[in-house]
Amino acid sequence: MRQQGTRRTVLVRRGLAVAAAGALAVGGLTACGSKNQVPSIGYGVDAVIASYNGSSTLGANSGAAAVFSRVLTGFFYTGPDGQPVADTDTGTAKEVPGDAQTIQYRLNPDGVYSDGTPTSCDDLVLAWAARNGRFTKAGPGGPIPMFDAASTDGYRDIERVDCQAGSKDATVVFRPGKHYSQWKTLFNADEMMPAHTIANQLKLPNVVTAVQTGDQPTMERIADFWNTGWNLTPGKADLTVLPSSGPYRIESFTDKDGLVLVKNEKWWGNAAATPRIVVWDKHSDLKSKLSDKAIGVLDIGAGSLGDVPLSGFSKENLPGRGVEQLTLNTNGVLANANARKAFALCVPRQALFDKFGHPGYDVKSGLGAGLANSRTVPQDSLYYPSIVGPADKYKGGDPGIVTAASSSGLQNQTVRIGYVKPDDRRAQTVAAIADACKAAGITVVDAGTPDFTAQQLADGKVDAILGGTAGMPGPSGSLAETDAIAALRTGSGVNFGRYGNGRYDAIADQLASEDNSSTVLNLLTEQENLLWGDMPSIPLFAGPRTIAFGDGMENGIASPTRAGAGWNMDRWVLKR
Repeated sequence: MRQQGTRRTVLVRRGLAVAAAGALAVGGLTACGSKNQVPSIGYGVDAVIASYNGSSTLGANSGAAAVFSRVLTGFFYTGPDGQPVADTDTGTAKEVPGDAQTIQYRLNPDGVYSDGTPTSCDDLVLAWAARNGRFTKAGPGGPIPMFDAASTDGYRDIERVDCQAGSKDATVVFRPGKHYSQWKTLFNADEMMPAHTIANQLKLPNVVTAVQTGDQPTMERIADFWNTGWNLTPGKADLTVLPSSGPYRIESFTDKDGLVLVKNEKWWGNAAATPRIVVWDKHSDLKSKLSDKAIGVLDIGAGSLGDVPLSGFSKENLPGRGVEQLTLNTNGVLANANARKAFALCVPRQALFDKFGHPGYDVKSGLGAGLANSRTVPQDSLYYPSIVGPADKYKGGDPGIVTAASSSGLQNQTVRIGYVKPDDRRAQTVAAIADACKAAGITVVDAGTPDFTAQQLADGKVDAILGGTAGMPGPSGSLAETDAIAALRTGSGVNFGRYGNGRYDAIADQLASEDNSSTVLNLLTEQENLLWGDMPSIPLFAGPRTIAFGDGMENGIASPTRAGAGWNMDRWVLKR
């Protein structure tokens, strides 16, 4: 698809990242020759731990990928540049010839969950059933999805998953005429949930039979557990439903002690290098944890903690693959597209980038260079320079804003912007927007709270979210931009603004399999024109990340993506 043009850039960047990480590791080895390995590493990250299930709307939006990628493994994981990387410890996946696109999956014969249950193709059947959009139930206005899936992209194009319950083999066959070029983003880490847990909880022989027969009552019970049975609340974690298929497993989760991950004794691959990782999320007092030296790895939005000294760390600020943006409610005061465009005219995008968009770095081209003028096409794509023309009108300071606000009915209205507090940079961003929009008679209110969730936008409690791609509070984005595409698709779980446009959906579907560069360019150009005309969101800049590794850290490799710095936490070694 459109990402083909970025591969060369990605390889160069990956090389630089690995080289830098190598230098860090060498430095650690030199300095730590006579030092001891630390048995427990604190990992501070601005994700919000809310669900074990990274495929659910709650799990995807709250940043499960940054926390659980080495707890729940898949056939691929998100690498440091956002690319899908094969995880052969989990198993193998290969595309095979045929009239229909067909992928053969084979799980590692040694694979077993931490509770002793062997991994099986049942997990693939469950993932497909939850995300294909076909299972519905009666709702107040007609049929509604059973599963609260973050998105159905890719999975809805799968015709069937051939699997004998308990087997290590599965064959995934796509619908006739469908070809999903990003198939390596399917059945991934933090998204492959343990089907046997649901079977045990519901006292079923397996979940495969219910899916294959379409047993409506049983499927509704399965969906109910899938939606909420893996939600996480500090002090209430039920470990019996949280088995691990990776090098770490959950030991406990409390406000006082954080999320404690320990070596999974039943893991069949290379053992985790450090016995214990303690995850401190955005709801933790990360400033205090840093002062107490409880954190050895830090991954946060640049400037979100204010001016925090990081002595004893090797720190880097760098542009992330997630786009910092305002996701707008398509109901309420911003229900009209003209009102959304009027609001966009008063948002000082250029001034916001100048002040907040590149802290400590100045990128001349590619990711992080200037305003992000697309919601779905990365700045380092070869297509990007040709498709962002409509964005020029919305840099901020447009003299026609007062007229636009008045004619759209937005003048003398209030726009509430929500985000997860504390976040110094986002608080300052909202204040700057409020100052800029005041002249147009638009009142902007800071509606950020510590317990803010993206669902509040869908519920009409705020008018906009200030966050990353798909409204995420912390690490976000990937090379394939699947989250960004899903965040604007009609009916998608992470489409919190409830935007819907059939032409956008059709373009996204065609781009998923198109490999002709001229056609791709034409489609992307049409897509951008459509999005700037409908204004479901206002892109600002590549979300700047601060990633810091404690002195003496080996194998720390920055990943400004949805997987965060924790993408390879099982290789971390800290010596002091």
